[in-house]
Amino acid sequence: MTGLVTLKEVSKTYTLVTEGDLQVLRDINLQVEVGETIAIMGPSGSGKSTLLNLIGTLDSPTSGSIQILGQALELMSEKELAQFRNQQIGFIFQLHHLLLQLTVLENVLIPTLPAGSSASDLENAKELLHRVGLEDRMDQMPGVLSGGERQRVAVVRALINQPRLILADEPTGSLDASMAEQLVELLVTLNDEQGTGLIMVTHSEALASLMNRVYQLHEGALVLR
Repeated sequence: MTGLVTLKEVSKTYTLVTEGDLQVLRDINLQVEVGETIAIMGPSGSGKSTLLNLIGTLDSPTSGSIQILGQALELMSEKELAQFRNQQIGFIFQLHHLLLQLTVLENVLIPTLPAGSSASDLENAKELLHRVGLEDRMDQMPGVLSGGERQRVAVVRALINQPRLILADEPTGSLDASMAEQLVELLVTLNDEQGTGLIMVTHSEALASLMNRVYQLHEGALVLR
């Protein structure tokens, strides 16, 4: 397997005006390979989303190093990070964040706009929407879709640039248990088919069990369960 994500001694500390320094993450080491699926669990406020933001280049660690596809994030400029993020990382959040004034297909194509959407992007979008059972919905507005359908659109949008890494932050938080399991099973299947890596933050033991490995964040430390 090819190394995808490597964290070495990563820590994150925030300086609060009234409370001083707050260390959220401490000395985290993590290796994720291409094709792997990883679940990160822990109580609210334990730093799960902070960790995902660091891996997703949306924030930087206080100390330690993060490499994705062998590239050290701390050596990149903000412009390089933004380009790398758009090309190599797909994000799925608890809320779908679809633009209600755009069709399903137009929402999916948004990540392709910085580089200029091409005919192949359009065909890829249609193929992915077909793959998740939304081929009949691509010209409709998000407002007429169910919650599960909107999240599937968000999954396709995350995959449209053919990223190497998918980061999912509580992607099923707004869905019932049955729909949540279907969505995560879809993510796992697509991860295998697309040859990516998947890191998912979740509170659900049932959903975490569908991943290759499960980690627990406890007092800032990441522990394999």
